[in-house]
Amino acid sequence: MAKKKQMRHKSGLKAHRQSLKHAIHNAGLRKSVRLAVRAVVDAAKSKDIKDLSDLTGKAASALDKAARSGAIHWKAAARKKSRLAAQVGKLAPAAS
Repeated sequence: MAKKKQMRHKSGLKAHRQSLKHAIHNAGLRKSVRLAVRAVVDAAKSKDIKDLSDLTGKAASALDKAARSGAIHWKAAARKKSRLAAQVGKLAPAAS
């Protein structure tokens, strides 16, 4: 039996390969954002003021990086940074 040639567009196949690579990359970025934000929340809950500002900066940086690459929307990143800063701001005056 002869092989039946399937009509496929090379550009479509390449786009699909790229989409799979981008999905893996974006998932990694979102994971790093989640871990950074969770570290800030855990530090806030444990009232660890020394590490809080450093962790907040790292979380904001991770959010900005994810937004810059398109893994998350830039307005979602801004909203998360704002809410995180508000949460940290509530805790900071209480400690001093």
